[in-house]
Amino acid sequence: MAHVTFEAGSATLFRPGTSDAEIEASALKAIRRRNTLVRFWQIAILVFVIGMWELSSNMNWIDPFFYSSPSGVLERLYEWATEGTTEGSLWYNLWVTMEEALIGFFAGSITGVFVGIGLGRNRFLSDIFSVYIKAINSIPRVVLAPIFIMIMGLGLPSKVALAFIMVFFVVFANAFQGVREADRNMIANARILGASDWQVTRTVVIPSAMSWIFASLHVSFGFAIIGAIVGEFVGARFGIGQLISIAKGTFDAAGMFAAILLVMVVTLVAEYIMTLIENRLAKWRPQQHLDTQ
Repeated sequence: MAHVTFEAGSATLFRPGTSDAEIEASALKAIRRRNTLVRFWQIAILVFVIGMWELSSNMNWIDPFFYSSPSGVLERLYEWATEGTTEGSLWYNLWVTMEEALIGFFAGSITGVFVGIGLGRNRFLSDIFSVYIKAINSIPRVVLAPIFIMIMGLGLPSKVALAFIMVFFVVFANAFQGVREADRNMIANARILGASDWQVTRTVVIPSAMSWIFASLHVSFGFAIIGAIVGEFVGARFGIGQLISIAKGTFDAAGMFAAILLVMVVTLVAEYIMTLIENRLAKWRPQQHLDTQ
């Protein structure tokens, strides 16, 4: 019987006797071709959007005062990088926001994982605390920024607290659900072999929940950045959120877009690093097959 594989949606037939190495090489070639095509369209869409933005601004199809232009945004970034901002060095303001986000991210992630796994493994405690967790989670967390600033002041603690809250509930929910979705047959087999509760949690439950946990970590750093920036936007002396607030007050559209661009770049770099860490820690997972749709 002829071997059959699929390349980018079209069937490719192999002669009888085709070696596994040839089939694998063909599959890898198809994957590389698809990845190249995806990258091409990603870049093409980005170039088109930026080009249309620049053209629309130059031709006055949109009001440059409100929408600025890509060239204006880059000029503002260059000005901030070389001459500084009204609130000091751009890099210092970026570091302030990153410090707040990173502390909130790590504290919220670690706490969320431990609490999620702990309550997921203890139904009695989860039943007790579930109503309180749901009540707190129902509050739009960004509205807590004025409360934290009123209690903790304009410094680092209030921004970290908001970033912590933004991250905690995302990670907690995924860790909790990941524990609840653990394979019951594997847990039962481990108990039959004499594993203790801690051994079951460490060797079966936590590995099963890792995909859920990593999925939450991918988005939670963005939430940490949001928490830090919202806190700075409400009240701060330094930070990217403060730069956005000043740009808003002076109708500096280029400054607002420049600050947003900085946040996007930082978040994408963090996402890339998170993916590398996930791939390194989760080598046991089966590789995803090429989706030809």
